[in-house]
Amino acid sequence: MNFDQCPMLVIWEVTQACDLACVHCRASAQSARNPGELSTEQGYRLLDEIRSFGEPLMVFTGGDPLKRPDLYDLIRHSVKIGLRTNVTPSATPLLTAEAIQGFKDAGITRMAISLDGPDAASHDDFRGVPGTFDSAMFALRYARDIGLDTQFQSTVTRRNMHRLPEMAEIAKEIRTKMWSLFFLIVTGRAAAADDLLAEEYEQVFEFMYELSKTASFGIKTTEAMHYRRYVAQRAKAEHGLTQNENAKGVAWRTAGVSDGKGFVFVSHTGEIFPSGFLPVSGGNVLHDSLTDVYRHSDLFRSLRDTTQRGGKCGICEYQKICGGSRSRAYALSGDYLAEDPRCIYQPHLAEALAG
Repeated sequence: MNFDQCPMLVIWEVTQACDLACVHCRASAQSARNPGELSTEQGYRLLDEIRSFGEPLMVFTGGDPLKRPDLYDLIRHSVKIGLRTNVTPSATPLLTAEAIQGFKDAGITRMAISLDGPDAASHDDFRGVPGTFDSAMFALRYARDIGLDTQFQSTVTRRNMHRLPEMAEIAKEIRTKMWSLFFLIVTGRAAAADDLLAEEYEQVFEFMYELSKTASFGIKTTEAMHYRRYVAQRAKAEHGLTQNENAKGVAWRTAGVSDGKGFVFVSHTGEIFPSGFLPVSGGNVLHDSLTDVYRHSDLFRSLRDTTQRGGKCGICEYQKICGGSRSRAYALSGDYLAEDPRCIYQPHLAEALAG
């Protein structure tokens, strides 16, 4: 795909309302819906414009999408116009068997559920509401049993990084198609003390890479673009042995994707962001064209122009497959073009400048 013209992934935060109180919440979600949310009709028009990009993956997220009574109407419209459509509900009492069956009947391709610990004590502490672990496990198992594909999502922090092997066993048990590991961005309610050190990122990358060689599910990252650099280094060191094909697969399919490059996020009020973790707006779908903002706005063009990257990200030989997290750079330095401060890699300066 030409990421200058079309994103691989479009995420629409249909609401910020949610009944959980997660310690890391990017949106600092509230229990009540915002009256400024896009209406159903505005949502239909947004989906039609997303379709004009081609065939990006469309994801309904929140907050908790189930807080919107028109969610299934929006999903059916998305599916009807030919978008591959996923949904990321919160594990609350709203996520019933009927709700999950409704997703499948409406044509959802995959349901993503977050699990941030291998047991109720660890997960519920993270999510702020007792019973959330049990609700998440029910949803994952019920989806498995009715044949609805799932994506297992975990936010990696210093609270849970050492329990990832236990969580991998759950991913295997529920037969997820993908384990998506989100790496903390210090924004919203997220605390800097929970963020991993750069060296700890590498430890988690090693775990992911070794697991991916044998796992029955794909493994990918969000806001850890430098995992692709890690995979490339390991693949090169191991001379591309066949056993590493699974390890390389997901990383290669998402190579180059980063905030604003292959990725666009629309907020509940229509703001057009490069990422849900990078709160710098390029426009608003209520008065701007989403396709025009993505393709032509100064913000998105600068994010896709790797020559504008600062620090070592600007000279790194892996910048085309990685590029660093623009959200993390912004959160920790105030400059979304700065180097990713959680990457330990030091570029080979001569090689980088030569080519």
